[in-house]
Amino acid sequence: MYLQHRCLRWAAPSRRALLLCLLAVAFPACAADPSGQADTRLREAASRGDAGAVRQALADGAALEARDAQGRTALLLATHGNRVDAARVLIEAGADVNAKDRLQDSAYLYAGARGLDGILALTLSHGADLRSTNRYGGTALIPAAERGHVTTVRMLLRAGVAVDHVNRLQWTALLEAILLGDGGPRHTQIVQLLLEAGADPELADGEGVTPLAHARQRGFAAIETLLRQHGATR
Repeated sequence: MYLQHRCLRWAAPSRRALLLCLLAVAFPACAADPSGQADTRLREAASRGDAGAVRQALADGAALEARDAQGRTALLLATHGNRVDAARVLIEAGADVNAKDRLQDSAYLYAGARGLDGILALTLSHGADLRSTNRYGGTALIPAAERGHVTTVRMLLRAGVAVDHVNRLQWTALLEAILLGDGGPRHTQIVQLLLEAGADPELADGEGVTPLAHARQRGFAAIETLLRQHGATR
């Protein structure tokens, strides 16, 4: 009561000052950061990879899951910049590795798609939803295969991501590695990894064209050989 009377006495000329003073009495944590500045500082620190500033913002009361205008959390922003140390601080503090932005990206899905293996490993060890899908209806494995991220594909397969998941384009990881790959050593190795993990070599696309037919059409001889070795006949 003494503090409230003091506020009324000294802050009378300013309604805003009076309100802030009363907030300081009733809600000390809110008054310490009345405009959500800690949340903003957290996202900015995560974006530039300043792990120390991330810790400080959290200590100042920043919300782990606070989002920017695009729906991105601090963890997703750290992931965009491949800021492993900042991402580790956030994840160990309990940040949701599956929280999606407006583009349907999460830290887990984005790290998988971009081959950010350090952050991907953190998400996999902290509850990544292997069944979650991106805006194309694909798992993390599909874009990883398409983009030639060999180590990433190996990590995801070991974690147990469904090898024959079909996205909205009616493509599997195997089909994307052939259709959108270059047929070189990385994509050939990925095809081998997928087949060894049990990918169906004859699972066709939405138009009925098989992986073998696509490989043959593109002149990917090494991939065609792998497919035949794993039972593809058409």
